[in-house]
Amino acid sequence: MKIAIITGASSGMGRRFAETCDEFGELDEIWAIARRADRLESLKATAPYPVRPISLDLSTEEAYEKLQEMLAEETPDVRLLVNASGFGKFDATCKTDVNVNLNMVDLNCKGVLALSQICIPYMKEGARIVNLGSVAALQPIPYINVYAATKAFVLYFSRALNREVKDKGIRVMAVCPFWTKTEFFDRAVNTEEAPVVKKYIAMYDPKDIVERAWRDLKRGKDVSMYGFIARGQAALVKCLPHSLVMSIWMGQQDL
Repeated sequence: MKIAIITGASSGMGRRFAETCDEFGELDEIWAIARRADRLESLKATAPYPVRPISLDLSTEEAYEKLQEMLAEETPDVRLLVNASGFGKFDATCKTDVNVNLNMVDLNCKGVLALSQICIPYMKEGARIVNLGSVAALQPIPYINVYAATKAFVLYFSRALNREVKDKGIRVMAVCPFWTKTEFFDRAVNTEEAPVVKKYIAMYDPKDIVERAWRDLKRGKDVSMYGFIARGQAALVKCLPHSLVMSIWMGQQDL
């Protein structure tokens, strides 16, 4: 049985990947993972292949154990893994509850690592892993500190893993979007206080990010980045000192 495993499939880019995974190839089933079971059920009406809803909290080791049990029992051919689960917070690090920050690290970093390592033994030549990073991975960002740091992990982990599994015929790609119109902001922004992030230079549509990701995956790229502004910023932060980059960011947001 050829399957895709897609996390964060209840909304945003994870859901968009699930709804368009026929761009990748023929599959027998999509294992759609997220916490919200009702959202996963509704995906059955829009996905191109049969959906198996799997309600798991990927910040917990119990979730990894459950997935390992399912894979061991059914031994599917995992053709595609999309790690799109994650969240962020816009606030000073020490103003955010330490348990929230730790949960962010668990989901954004440990979740990507665990699912990649769990699924690779069930992958054959031609299989692909897509990990959702961020342009934030390219620079330190005060007041989005922990989120940016977790996405830096995702980016570098993905690029190095891509080299490690290349001899198996498996490829790994990190998708690094700019600001994107998703439910991410519902959790990231503290609505009870004045917003920390006040200016968004550009706001992209998830469908454009995912469409570009499919093209880049077919081209064998290890990083996918959509939009002139995103690519321009990526080029600039490679050249400028990070101290200056952080000062520019703080100035833009009046911090």
